[in-house]
Amino acid sequence: MPFTSRHAATAPSREAIDQLTGAAVLEFGTPWCGHCQRAQPLIEQALEDEANVAHIKVEDGSGQRLGRSFGVKLWPTLIFLRDGKEVDRMVRPDSAQSIHEAIEKLI
Repeated sequence: MPFTSRHAATAPSREAIDQLTGAAVLEFGTPWCGHCQRAQPLIEQALEDEANVAHIKVEDGSGQRLGRSFGVKLWPTLIFLRDGKEVDRMVRPDSAQSIHEAIEKLI
């Protein structure tokens, strides 16, 4: 699944995330967040050749259960999952290479 440029209209449930199979990157942020906007080209570049890695982009904020269940405090936060289990996480990534290296741990 390629890079997803838009946030999901409805956030998936924690149960749905826990039941994922394969590799996935769960991204928490908001459309108006400057840090999130700066990270988008980096995330897109890192996911460019990763057709087997799902990218799930979730708009986070006050009262959003999924972000709280993962302990998200800053945006963007990337959670790297294998079969619904967290393998790694990255907060405010500063390079496509660092994101790519975290993705490689999933494969």
